[in-house]
Amino acid sequence: MKSSIEVKQVNIVDLDVDAVVNAANSQLLEGGGVCGAIFRKAGSAELAMACSEIGGCETGNAVITPGFNLSSKYVIHAVGPVWQGGNSNEVELLYSAYKNSLKLAKENDCTSIAFPLISSGIYGYPKKAAWKIAISSCSDFINDNPDYSINIIFAVLSEESLKLGESTIEMIFAK
Repeated sequence: MKSSIEVKQVNIVDLDVDAVVNAANSQLLEGGGVCGAIFRKAGSAELAMACSEIGGCETGNAVITPGFNLSSKYVIHAVGPVWQGGNSNEVELLYSAYKNSLKLAKENDCTSIAFPLISSGIYGYPKKAAWKIAISSCSDFINDNPDYSINIIFAVLSEESLKLGESTIEMIFAK
């Protein structure tokens, strides 16, 4: 099987994949948005306990826990940067959050993974720029790991995000 990247308009917690990625905060605490939805569906108490045992995660990095009540075997908690105007290493940190998530997926034999658009919600990262980094990081990972096959799905809720994600994939793969 060849690796792939696609965008779907679906709630991330409803996808049947090996791992879902949580747009986490550095304390790995239950938050709102995607993070809150993942905690609620997985089982807040169990996921909070697993996260507290890890203790935290630096921006740009990722850690893994069981998926508990999700259909996914794992939750990969990736900490993206808060947008501060673009001059505080945000590009590198966001790229790294995706790359480290994919490295964890590979280490845990995942053949499918679902991402939200990390940092583009309450962290304020501009969506168009966030898409470019997300797709570039995933594409680079696929190119750097030709021996490993993974289906990468970006789960979005709006038609606007779906179209922006699809056009970014087309732009990057046209090069």
